[in-house]
Amino acid sequence: MKHRRYWVYLFMFLLATINYVDRIVLSVSSTPIAEEFGITKVELGYLFSSFLWLYVVCLVPMGMIVDKFGARRVNAAGIGIWSIATALTGLATGFGMLIATRVVMGIGESTTYPASGRVIREWIPLKERALFAAFFNSGAYFGPAIGGLVLAWLVGAAGWRATFLVCAAVGFVWLLAWMIWFRKPEEVNWLSNEERSFILRERDGGAKGAATDGTSIGLRGLLGSTSMLGLMLAQGCAVYTQYFFLTWLPNYLQTERGMSMLKSGALMSLPFIGAVILTVLFGKLSDSLLTEESARSGGRRRLGALLMLFGSVILLTPLVNNVYLVLVLITIALGGVASAVALNIAMIGDLLRTPADSGRATGLLILGGNTFGISAPIVTGYVVQATGSFNMAFVVAGTLLVLGALAVFLLARTPIGPVDGTAAMATSVA
Repeated sequence: MKHRRYWVYLFMFLLATINYVDRIVLSVSSTPIAEEFGITKVELGYLFSSFLWLYVVCLVPMGMIVDKFGARRVNAAGIGIWSIATALTGLATGFGMLIATRVVMGIGESTTYPASGRVIREWIPLKERALFAAFFNSGAYFGPAIGGLVLAWLVGAAGWRATFLVCAAVGFVWLLAWMIWFRKPEEVNWLSNEERSFILRERDGGAKGAATDGTSIGLRGLLGSTSMLGLMLAQGCAVYTQYFFLTWLPNYLQTERGMSMLKSGALMSLPFIGAVILTVLFGKLSDSLLTEESARSGGRRRLGALLMLFGSVILLTPLVNNVYLVLVLITIALGGVASAVALNIAMIGDLLRTPADSGRATGLLILGGNTFGISAPIVTGYVVQATGSFNMAFVVAGTLLVLGALAVFLLARTPIGPVDGTAAMATSVA
C-alpha cells in the first residue's frame, strides 16, 4: 500500500512551521525594533503577547467554523489573513501599528489548530494519531529553529522590515499549494483506491465506542467532561513554557548572556531542533505502546504526564552558570513540552466520541493552552523588570509543568461525549 496520505502530514507540518516562523520573527528582531521605537521591557512583553489577545478569543468560534465549512477553506482563509498582517507589520510606523497588525495576525493564526483536529478525524487512522500530532506540532518548534538561524541572519543583512515581508510571501506560496492539492480523502484524486479505503475504514478505529451519526454534544457537553477540562489545564501549563521560550529566549540570550543577535539566533535554534526530534520519537513511541482500547480510554495520559515532568528540569536553570548547560536544560524542557502538547492533541481524537465536535474540541484545547500562554510574555516582562533577572521566570515555568503533569494524569481518563457499552468497559479498566 502506498502512503500518499503522508503528504497531508507534510502540508500540516509546513503550516505549523510557517505559523511559528511568523510568530518568532518579532522575537528575533525585538532588539532593533525596541531601539527604533523606544520600547521598554514591559511594553515589549505586551507586544509579544498581543497576537494572542484575539487568537484566544477566536479559537472556539474558529473550531465551530471548521466543523461547518471544513479544514480546507478555513485554513486557506487563516493563512491569507495572517500573511497580510505579517506584511503590514513590516510596514509599521509605530508601537500602536505593531500592536494592531499582531492582533490581526492572531485572528488568522487561530484557524490552524482547530483545523488540525478536523484533519485528524478525516485523514488519520487511530493508530497513527500521535505520530501525526507529533509531526504536525513539531512544526511549532521547527519554525523557531529555522527562525533562529535564518531570520537572525536576514534581519542583520536586510533589516527587520524586509524580513517580515519575506515571511509573508512564504505564507502565500503555501496557500497556493493547499488550494490546489488538499481535499477530503473521499474527494482527492491522488490517493489509490486501496489507501482511500484503508483511511475511511481505520480513521475512527472501526468506530468502536464512537457516535458515528454526527450528533454534536456542543460546547456545554464538551466543557462538562472532566477529561476535556484536564486536557485544557495541562495544555495551559505546557504552552506557558512554550511561549516563555518563544518570545523571551532571544532577548534572554542577548541581554543576560551578552550574545550578539546572530549568535543568540543560532544558539536559540538548538533547543527547538532538539524538540522537533524528541516530539516525533515520543509520538511514534506512544502509538507503538498503545492498543486501540487503551488509546480510547486515555492511555496516552501516562506518557504525557511523564513528559511534562521531564520538562520541569527547567527548574534547575537558575542554579546553572554555563550557558551551554542552560541550553541543554532548555532543550530537555522544550522536548518534554512539545511532546506533551502533541499527545494532548492526539488524546482529543482518542477520547472524543462525536466526530462532529472535532474542530471545537481542538479549539477548546488550544484555548486552554493559550489562556496561560497569553500571560507568559507579560508575566515574564514584569518579573524580569522587577528582579533584574530571568531566574524567577524559569521557576514559574517549571512549577507549572509539574502542575500540568498532575492534571493530565489524574483527569484525562474518561471518554468525551456519549459512550456505548464497549467504550464504557474500556474506560473502566483504564
